[in-house]
Amino acid sequence: MSINAQPEGALLASVPTGLLINGQWRPAASGKTFEVEDPATGQVLLSIADAGPEDGKAALDAAAAAQESWAKVPSRERGEILRHAFELVTERAEDFALLMTLEMGKPLAEARGEVTYGAEFLRWFSEEAVRAFGRYSVSPDGKSRLLVTKKPVGPCLLITPWNFPLAMATRKIAPAVAAGCTMVLKSANLTPLTSQLFAAVMQEAGLPAGVLNVIPTSTAGATTGPLIKDSRLRKLSFTGSTEVGRRLLADASETVLRTSMELGGNAPFVVFEDADVDAAVAGAMLAKLRNMGEACTAANRFIVHESVAQEFAKKFAAKMADMTTARGTEAESKVGPLIDAKSRDKVHELVTDAVSDGAVLIMGGAPVDGPGYFYEPTLLLDVREGARILSEEIFGPVAPIITFDTEDEAVRLANNTEYGLVAYVFTRDLNRGIRMGERLETGMLGLNAGVVSNAAAPFGGVKQSGLGREGGLEGIEEYLYTQYIGIADPYAG
Repeated sequence: MSINAQPEGALLASVPTGLLINGQWRPAASGKTFEVEDPATGQVLLSIADAGPEDGKAALDAAAAAQESWAKVPSRERGEILRHAFELVTERAEDFALLMTLEMGKPLAEARGEVTYGAEFLRWFSEEAVRAFGRYSVSPDGKSRLLVTKKPVGPCLLITPWNFPLAMATRKIAPAVAAGCTMVLKSANLTPLTSQLFAAVMQEAGLPAGVLNVIPTSTAGATTGPLIKDSRLRKLSFTGSTEVGRRLLADASETVLRTSMELGGNAPFVVFEDADVDAAVAGAMLAKLRNMGEACTAANRFIVHESVAQEFAKKFAAKMADMTTARGTEAESKVGPLIDAKSRDKVHELVTDAVSDGAVLIMGGAPVDGPGYFYEPTLLLDVREGARILSEEIFGPVAPIITFDTEDEAVRLANNTEYGLVAYVFTRDLNRGIRMGERLETGMLGLNAGVVSNAAAPFGGVKQSGLGREGGLEGIEEYLYTQYIGIADPYAG
């Protein structure tokens, strides 16, 4: 049974379709719009304003004008706005969940989980807003006093991806609000509707005009490029592909713009011979199938000890077989569509390449017939080292298994990538787990766990997976700079 069409229509009718600039929803200067599709059906959900360079400048004008007064708002008041926003999002959890399912495709159960996760950034940073402490100390020679303060970096450009429409917005907006920064948000053109609704909620929560400006656009480079070169912009936070991240870093270097980059991943999922195989399979289902595999944290390579590879594959396949593909609003849906035809074609190309190179297809391996961009949950065994599917980010419900013999070999295989966002390790040996944490080149590690994301933890990677951290105690620091004031010896003279 599906959700009745009427709530979908009523919800879509409540979503603002304009640009949010200086507290006002307005059409694009050009009058242009672009369409947002349901990836489960290919049908148009809404048409929304399509920002251009003139709109981008207007958004930055508003953010720059609001910065000084917003920075002076007491941290307690900023925190209370975030707390109110948390309560409003929680109250409207079903609306946000359904909207994400409609525009991104994930099953409703997963969308509800994202609402909980995304809202938690609002609550977490409402509490961190009042803890952006500096310090006061006496210099080592006793001749001066050292006053260190934390100040907001200034207007920020936030660029979010399409795969977690609410959580990626709250993970950036919440610490910026807490720190006292104004913002221009460029949401993903594939899934902008959730950000539109969330921006309206932030207004309802009491966020002053100009603090958050939202410019959805189908021409991201033309619209945001001039902003990155504008000296008034002081911070760029981007989540997306490493390829785009490299270009943005190059652009940001012209004005020495402060940057946070959460880029691609190629997460290894290592299963040792002493692992609890059932627990490892349960973790693998979360690490691989959550969000249809469309996550930078998704397990991309399953590195399994040769002594348990057959057992792991058999049990993994049995669990995968229960994953029904259907529109996310359907009660039986466990795996929704991929985001578009291009993404589905790439996934299939990687699977076909691996099989032609000798990998054994255990299950799946093909697009699903019918409307939408569905792909069968797929399991591959005996994947050859060097296969494309082990080096490229899959972003789909496909699990390739490669085997190993020794711990050193597992470490070599896991580290054999330009990425280093997250890794997963399953073992009963605590010492081995600690060794793997120290030896793996990764910003995060799930030890006997298939999910690591938590608002209270610092999220981010190493190598070409990015720079900076989001969430945790570290998250607000990305939006603050340190100022030192030297004070003359109060006892002198």
